[in-house]
Parts: sequence; structure tokens; C-alpha cells
Amino acid sequence: MNATQDLRAQVQGRQWYHTLELAPGVLTPGWFDTRALATELPLPASLEGKRCLDVGTFDGFWAFEMERRGAAEVLAVDVLDPLAWDWPHGASPEVIQGLEDRKQGGAGFQIASAALGSKVRYQERSIYELDPDELGRFDFVYVGSLLLHLRDPVRALERVRAVCQGQMLSVDAHDVLMTALFPRRPITTLDGIGRPWWWLPNVAALRRMIEVAGFALAAEPVRLRIPRGAGQRRVPPTLPALRSRVGRRQLLAGWRGDPHVAILARPC
Repeated sequence: MNATQDLRAQVQGRQWYHTLELAPGVLTPGWFDTRALATELPLPASLEGKRCLDVGTFDGFWAFEMERRGAAEVLAVDVLDPLAWDWPHGASPEVIQGLEDRKQGGAGFQIASAALGSKVRYQERSIYELDPDELGRFDFVYVGSLLLHLRDPVRALERVRAVCQGQMLSVDAHDVLMTALFPRRPITTLDGIGRPWWWLPNVAALRRMIEVAGFALAAEPVRLRIPRGAGQRRVPPTLPALRSRVGRRQLLAGWRGDPHVAILARPC
């Protein structure tokens, strides 16, 4: 087996969150395909000489992208122990194991890092544990699709502020209907039923979370949709799904992409 065949075998042997091109013709079947977003987000075209942090890196797409844009140093952090995530009361062992099967102790990041010849540093650490005395401060911090999974997103953002000396880019899910109905009033839905999907805010609520954590917006929020990847099967419409608000949202996300909003901010 040659190197490319071996890499394909590693790619096919696990679930992936990110779609990554690890070598010519070798593409990971990610749950999401964020490659096109790299040109849509307010991410600096050049990060030359910058010290960068990717919080909740999963398979590392954005950490590797910051490295590709010339960052002098990139640190990627994530929580590998599934029991250390923000689980609500009543979560079943099957659901916990299902998410662990996807993350597999950070195996996807390690495979991708080796294939890309990356120098990104990886550290197991929660967003709540970001400490400037231990990590220093960063010129650019990326926080992607993470706030919705946190019991206390404002406290998490405060910890990001503690290590951010430049800019932070938050890219997170938002409620399209509540954003349309209440464009200025901060409103969020609390879920937390059986899985670590806690908050679905409108754009105004996400903006308020960031501001009360000690940031000032550097640009107006950018609304976008994250396309599904090859690893996410399109769910066929059923009557129960169409009757449920959550079901309708999942069907629409699978068809048009998952609605997110990108907010670029800087510490006050």
C-alpha cells in the first residue's frame, strides 16, 4: 500500500466533522463543507506574523486555514473527553457515545495534521480554561460553531477576551425566524434536552452576548449558511419532521445549509 492509499484508508476509517483536502484526490467526507466559507468570512487575507488560536478545533479546518494564511503560530484547542462537555441532565449514554464516535479522541486532527505537514500545535483544553498566564495572548482568535453547545456562552466569551489582544471571529448558529421577527431585540431559545445543544439565539442576542463579554464589534454581522458535507446525509421530509419546528429547521439546513452568523470583534 502506497502513502496515498494508506491516507485514503485512514480517511475512510472514521467519521469527519470538517471537509479537508489532505492530498490531491483525497477529501474527507465531513459533516460540513466549510471550504467555500473561507472566502466569505471576515477572516484576514493575511495573518503573517500573527499568533492565532482556534477554539473548539475538531478536525482543524480553521486552524490549518490560519496557518495557510501565514500565521507565525497557531494553537488549536478542544475538549476530547466527552464527559467533560456541557451535558444537560438526562443525556443518554448512547447519545454521549455517538458524539464520542465522531470525535475519537481528536484522531481526525492528527491524521490531517500529519497529511498536511502542519506545524499547528494541539492542546486539550476547554474554552472555559483559556488562561493568559498559561497560554499568553493571541492576535486573532477563531470560535466556530461552539457557543450553541455551551451552558454558559457569556462566561466562555469572557475567557476568550482574556487571551485576545487583537480580534476575535465568532461564527455560530442563529435562529432565522427570530432574527426576522426581532432584528434588534435579543432573543434566544433554550434547548438542553438530552444533548449539548443549549442555545439558538437570534443575531441580536449573539451580538449582545459578545458585547457583554467585553468585546466591541469591528464590523456588522455577516449572515451565511454552512453547506452540508458528504458525511451528512440529506434527511427525507416526513410528516412528523414537517410538523416539528426542529424538524423543519433540520430539513432546511440539510437543503440550503446551516444558518450561521459571523461576528468580528475586538476587546474593549
